[in-house]
Amino acid sequence: MAKQDFSFFHSLRVRWSEVDMQAIVFNGNYLNYFDVAFTEYWRETGLPDVLAQSEAGLELFARKAGIEYHAPARFDDVLDIGVRCSELGRSSMRFVLEIFKGDELLVSGDMMYVHADSRVRKSVPVPQDWRDVLSRFEKAQPIRA
Repeated sequence: MAKQDFSFFHSLRVRWSEVDMQAIVFNGNYLNYFDVAFTEYWRETGLPDVLAQSEAGLELFARKAGIEYHAPARFDDVLDIGVRCSELGRSSMRFVLEIFKGDELLVSGDMMYVHADSRVRKSVPVPQDWRDVLSRFEKAQPIRA
């Protein structure tokens, strides 16, 4: 995706503890970066947070994550992580995430979540009000059904 296609970015600085012996970000940390950015995206939408979801017994479960490395991030780099809801299924949501240093794309990936009843661990439909909020939030790019 083009950087301007994202309606949300979260910035973070690479810490010393996140780099490996090659002095680049250890590959597993990029998924942590995705998770942090997704949490901030969700907070920005105003939809129920993880605590409210847990109380309701209806939560988002991570189903799948994919990642592609293009170039490394290094200690003290400031990264901008774009998050975008790209698809809404009956019970699933797909998010595209990309990590940039300035205009350079470093990492791209996606995460799939399933809306589920946590008591029985079965999928349930994504609520219509959530769909409406996400569609408004993603005004720059329509969400595929």
